[in-house]
Amino acid sequence: MKKILIISTSNSNYDSGLETGLWLSELTHIYSEAKKEGFEVTIASIKGGNIPIDPESLKSFVLDKLSKSLWESPDFRKELGKSISLQEVSDQQFDMVYLAGGHGTMYDFPNDESLQNIIRDHFENGKKVAAICHGVGGLLNVKLSNGNYLIQGKMITGFNWFEESIAKRKKEVPFNLEAALKERGADYTKALIPMTSNVVVDGNIITGQNPFSSIEMAKVVIEELKK
Repeated sequence: MKKILIISTSNSNYDSGLETGLWLSELTHIYSEAKKEGFEVTIASIKGGNIPIDPESLKSFVLDKLSKSLWESPDFRKELGKSISLQEVSDQQFDMVYLAGGHGTMYDFPNDESLQNIIRDHFENGKKVAAICHGVGGLLNVKLSNGNYLIQGKMITGFNWFEESIAKRKKEVPFNLEAALKERGADYTKALIPMTSNVVVDGNIITGQNPFSSIEMAKVVIEELKK
């Protein structure tokens, strides 16, 4: 049985106080597809406990049918309410580590040493590492045992700066994710049309550009795990 570790943010606010958190669909689709395949799914977060959900991701015009169905499930809500902390899984091995997105990740993913260690250890052990949207920021500061950044020279995507304009979050976010990925030496790529699905596979690293990539991302991740 394949084992997937899904990691979420624990951060619920921008510096301004505006609410943020996990973007729900970026967890629900991989969760659902993995469960269908009979995979073992573990949901963790930086601090453990309740996972904050970005209220924007619960609005009717972005909340897709699958995400709505899961959100209305008491069992699923209970699972999100009692996520385990990274420390609890730091010595475990999974077939894939999956970083879910949401603007909350911009605050607690990039500099978390436990997250960096988990990603490095899995990647160097030949396991797959996936990240979607702002969750890709969790890859920014991961260094391999040889001292090189994990994403250096790798084809990577993630939420771009123009999409931040569309989301009206340019003045809220703590940094420009697209620029930061390029500064780390990543071969950054994006869809020709903003806010459309884009999934990039480079060896054992799989990245999705934005929330609209959630469905394709889940399918690609399952395909890659079955190889």
